[in-house]
Amino acid sequence: MLCGIFTLTNLAWARLKGYIRNDLQDIDGTISLFRDALALRPQHHPDHSLSLYNLTEALTWRHHKKDTADDIPEAAQLYHELLPLCPEGTYLRGLAAGANGVDYVIRGCNDLPTDASDEGIHLRRVIFELCPLGHQLRPDALHWLAEAVEARFDQHGSIDDLDTSIQLRREAVFLCLEGHADRDAYLNNLALSLVSRFDHQGKPNDLDEAISLHEEALRLHPVGHESRDSSLDNLGGAFIDRFNERGDIDDITRAISLYREALTLRPPGHPRRDTTLGNLALALQTRSDKLDVSKDLNEVIDLYRESLRLKRHDHPQRHVTLLNLSSVLCSRFTQTQENGDVEEAITLCQESLAALSSLHPGRYFSYMRLEKAYLSRYEILHDPADLSVAIQNFRLASRHPTQGFPVRIITAWNWVAAAEEHSHTSALEAYNTYFDLLDGHLATRSSTISRREAAAAFGDTKSLPVDAASCAIRHDKPRQAVELAEQGRGQQWSLASRLRTPVEDLESVNPTLAHNYLELSKLVSNAAQSSAIITDRAAAERAATEYRRLTRQWEAAVAEIRDLRAFSRFLLPPLYEDLQAAARQGPVIILIASQYSCSAIIIPTSGDPYHVPLPSVALADLKILKDRFARAIRHASLMGPAELRNDLIVLLRAVWNVIMLPIINVLQYDMKLKYHSRIWLCPTAAFTSIPLHAAHSFRINPDGSKEPCLEDLYICSYTPTLSALVRSRQGMKRRVTPSFVTIGQGQPGGGKGKALLAVDSELELVHKLVPATANRTAISGDAATRAGALQALQENTWVHLACHGKQDPAQPYDSHFVMKDEHLTLLDIMERDIPRAEFAFLSACHTAVGDEKTPDEVIHLAAGLQFSGFKSVVGTLWEVDDAVAQHVVTAFYTNMFEDLKDGGVMDCTKAAWALNRATHAVKTKVPLEQRMVFIHIGV
Repeated sequence: MLCGIFTLTNLAWARLKGYIRNDLQDIDGTISLFRDALALRPQHHPDHSLSLYNLTEALTWRHHKKDTADDIPEAAQLYHELLPLCPEGTYLRGLAAGANGVDYVIRGCNDLPTDASDEGIHLRRVIFELCPLGHQLRPDALHWLAEAVEARFDQHGSIDDLDTSIQLRREAVFLCLEGHADRDAYLNNLALSLVSRFDHQGKPNDLDEAISLHEEALRLHPVGHESRDSSLDNLGGAFIDRFNERGDIDDITRAISLYREALTLRPPGHPRRDTTLGNLALALQTRSDKLDVSKDLNEVIDLYRESLRLKRHDHPQRHVTLLNLSSVLCSRFTQTQENGDVEEAITLCQESLAALSSLHPGRYFSYMRLEKAYLSRYEILHDPADLSVAIQNFRLASRHPTQGFPVRIITAWNWVAAAEEHSHTSALEAYNTYFDLLDGHLATRSSTISRREAAAAFGDTKSLPVDAASCAIRHDKPRQAVELAEQGRGQQWSLASRLRTPVEDLESVNPTLAHNYLELSKLVSNAAQSSAIITDRAAAERAATEYRRLTRQWEAAVAEIRDLRAFSRFLLPPLYEDLQAAARQGPVIILIASQYSCSAIIIPTSGDPYHVPLPSVALADLKILKDRFARAIRHASLMGPAELRNDLIVLLRAVWNVIMLPIINVLQYDMKLKYHSRIWLCPTAAFTSIPLHAAHSFRINPDGSKEPCLEDLYICSYTPTLSALVRSRQGMKRRVTPSFVTIGQGQPGGGKGKALLAVDSELELVHKLVPATANRTAISGDAATRAGALQALQENTWVHLACHGKQDPAQPYDSHFVMKDEHLTLLDIMERDIPRAEFAFLSACHTAVGDEKTPDEVIHLAAGLQFSGFKSVVGTLWEVDDAVAQHVVTAFYTNMFEDLKDGGVMDCTKAAWALNRATHAVKTKVPLEQRMVFIHIGV
């Protein structure tokens, strides 16, 4: 065997030498011999490293002579395995590490096109690892790895990739000190990546640093340097970005000055003059748009026209200049109302579309420019046909697959705004498109926090769920109003509730279908993205055909998934019929607070929803009411127990008269709902900050009796979304032996809040009230740590928490209960599997207060516990006096467990009734604001 390996190797070397001397042409057979020899010398064989080297040599020579693309990546992988086996100073190391060895392979890999696939990035990492600190090619390896990782960011949008690219580029700049020939290029590359991150995250420091780096690169390109024109262009672009962000006139003035200098360095006949003409035109157009400098428009048009004349009809960027010229002609049309400008603008857009393949990313911008042109003309001439064409281009742009979700989401939002402003019939379609795109965008995010950050990035659109519902109501479609309100409001919660996507649910039922769906989704995404780099028209058409083929396969896979009974609504929002299950035990009342109208929708146990207009309430009124409640509650907290809370009484009477009374009239007279029935309130937007359950007329009837308040008439609960209530009801089918834990932390430690002196006595009180038949445990003091509380939540069905609760309005998933060591955050709870959970009483302040950035998502501690598995939760709206709270706690648990003496069972569905009874029972002991602070959420 040993003799055979040597013979095989010697034969292969002889053939390779003949190939190098051009005496032999069959290099493929020679490589096969070296592969056979390597297979006979596996890892740990003393000559394994020698066989690795032999094969790399053969692959390198074949690449050298035939330029075979696959040989260089394979040789790189082999060197990655070989070099650690060859200590410094050894003969083989000297051969492998030379200019004709690994350095040749590294340079060959650096000539390969950028590949953003996982395999492509892995190869770039291999090359990088072949260039240790001090290696002359390390900066190049850093650059090409950064290029690949950033290309993956461009395709898939993971900010981690962009961060990694910036770190790699920083090291490349660090390694290329003053005087290094390539320092200017690495400075510019790092600056461009920082601008990209600014575009996606808006961090001003990134833009400032990018400008500083571009300025240093410009200093390395003094007057007369061949690259000065490029540095001027790059720095000008960064100044425009900063002007758009901050509005400092010095930045736009500097950008225009830089572009004018660059234009002098690119005189007529220069191959890149058209680029600088376009850049200068864009800078002047930006100044005109932002500062209303109308005199710039004519120069901008002249610059774009010259740039267009310099571009051949087959120039890959000609469509960009066409669209830019179209845009500025539209702007001039809105000022002068000269019809020729808008006619030319439309013609230019149509020329752009005609030149682009169906999957070219530039078509999106053509659609948007056409939309602008037709909408501009409609707003002046009021021809309905122009509005229809504008809307059609919104539709086409929002569906164009080469643009990422964020761009298309903003497009759909603009479509909504235009349709609402001009009362176009497509408004509901626009809202649906927006929510579908946002669903798709959030589903690509892997964590709860990243999903919330992704949604919060569209902060200006936060009113769309209620606006969509209002639109459906105005179109007399109350069922669709319910669906839209739920889809828009529940997006983060529906994705975060179990930290699972619908595909993960599918994997547990049918892994083959799930795998097929994921693979096709990836292929469709890659096909759309890769089209952006195709310039050949025939190749672009082939790519478009392939994209359509893959799309049909993807649609067929989704249809097959929907044939499964449990997945009939896969990737689709729930229908009204599904959501009506939330009202099985009593009507659910959605309160819509929109800029267009305020109203309520009552979902009955069966049949169509009832629409209740609230004509005396406007969104601005609710915002004022919210602020007045906050002030009244702060004032009440400073008053004595016996003092009359006049401010609160006035506000609660207003809630009764203008909000709840019209709803009660429908419940009583139209729906014939019996007194003391259960109802669920599902407030939206500004309604979430108003204590609706405490609505009260505070009137005396002629016979001396008091007119009943809302909680005299009905048992009120809340639900953050309809889906949350449906899910909690479904969870009630799985009942387990009850166990009860009390968790208290009255001495949280330095800086975590004042001591809660009544906590220990509250826990002792609860312990006495809980029936002995339940398995009762208590955690307090030093044992009430984050880990201890989490374990208790996982191991018990009923929980009573007495501690500080803090709502974080900026990062609601960081809202927390204060424990002895670390905070127990909402995210901690949501990430745990709590399969046995039934009931939680949160005797802590701020456990049911929503999120300022996404107010319709009602992300608070009480809702978080419900989404984590607790079916029934009592929480608090504002600060609780822990001593006064004991009166409510005592009355609550007394009512909760009163029938257990007769053989009853612990039933969390009684919590709303028990809380209602408790607040009635303590009226003489507990001030108004401390009674109404407690609310019930869930079943």
